[in-house]
Amino acid sequence: MESAKLSMEDKLALITQNLQEVLNPEIIEAVLKQDRPLCIYWGTATTGRPHCGYFVPILKIAQFLQAGCKVKILLADIHGFLDNLKAPIELVKFRAEYYRFVITALLKAVRVPIDRLEFVLGSSYQLTPEYTMDLFRLSSVVTEHDAKKAGAEVVKQVENATLSGLIYPLMQSLDEEYLKVDAQFGGVDQRKIFALAKEVLPRVGFKERAHLMNPMVPGLQGGKMSASDPDSKIDLLDTADAVRKKLRKAYAPPLEVEGNGILSFTEFVLLPAGFLKYGQQKFVVERRDAEPLVYTDIKQIHEDYKNDVLSPQLLKPAVTEALISLLEPIQAEFQASAEWQEIEKKAYPPPPVEEKKKKQKKDKGSKYPGGAAAKNVETQPDGSVEGKDKKEVSVGEDGGAAAMEKLNLKK
Repeated sequence: MESAKLSMEDKLALITQNLQEVLNPEIIEAVLKQDRPLCIYWGTATTGRPHCGYFVPILKIAQFLQAGCKVKILLADIHGFLDNLKAPIELVKFRAEYYRFVITALLKAVRVPIDRLEFVLGSSYQLTPEYTMDLFRLSSVVTEHDAKKAGAEVVKQVENATLSGLIYPLMQSLDEEYLKVDAQFGGVDQRKIFALAKEVLPRVGFKERAHLMNPMVPGLQGGKMSASDPDSKIDLLDTADAVRKKLRKAYAPPLEVEGNGILSFTEFVLLPAGFLKYGQQKFVVERRDAEPLVYTDIKQIHEDYKNDVLSPQLLKPAVTEALISLLEPIQAEFQASAEWQEIEKKAYPPPPVEEKKKKQKKDKGSKYPGGAAAKNVETQPDGSVEGKDKKEVSVGEDGGAAAMEKLNLKK
């Protein structure tokens, strides 16, 4: 349905659907009442390789566009460097470019018209004198305690952390003003940064924004899906065999719904992506000796899983094939783009191969068995030695009797 034909209530329902939390919803309603597009930004720090968890925000962005919103995607290259050097400064530029390729392919895979989106590179405005001065102003009203607390779930926490981790949440807050948006969208792990922005931007003369949060999809082994943990996530460029292998090992205990990464992925990615294949939210589980299980609602999936109607043995193959199908157009685009492949090598260069050190034989001296002198002697069957350097290696002419005599204890 075209956004122009949607009522304000329909637009609001689309914007907030499947979100875990919304801060300042009245800001969104006020904009919609003005009959102008709601401007939203979603930012991603260009660090590790994007994984399948990225389908969650991308599918939500598709709904924002369906509701007539204007969406800006921030490729936060400077943030990637600030977050404990997750993106080394020499790789920041290449990783931002790699993310642009990936996100564009993701959007195409879920049939989002990319001409209605705007990509913004963080460094294009974050290095200006105006931005720097506003960052200084913001730093004068935010305490070290509050900045650290805000970034606790986003910025990597280490002992004796660098100051860059404290600057990160301040910049994310300030980005709302410089991108001229009405709302910021992100995972619920961003909530503390959103709360900081809501509180401190008015202190330096900028307006509050609304904040939209989608749930975090648990990793395949439980816990957070992370780019730094290869077993917790599936890379968007993983082969079909790699996807099958990872999903076979994925954590999906029978009858348990909470913390089940496979079920969460089904809820937030595969069910919504059913629109692409079926024209509606739908997920189908094939069965060998019975009719397929057809779901349009996560509640029914949970109910069947708890009652063992839908077992891990049925769920995993269905999720595997649905995901492989979803990844096919992305991987086909990667294979067809020499430019993307070249950027991938520059953004994530393989670790240097360490040359094995050649073992140098230690010179243990000419008197050491096997030393230089030993090369000029020959051992006889009775244990004695003959040759040029016999005196160097021999214990003694008398077979060691004199040496033993010296060691005898006197009575």
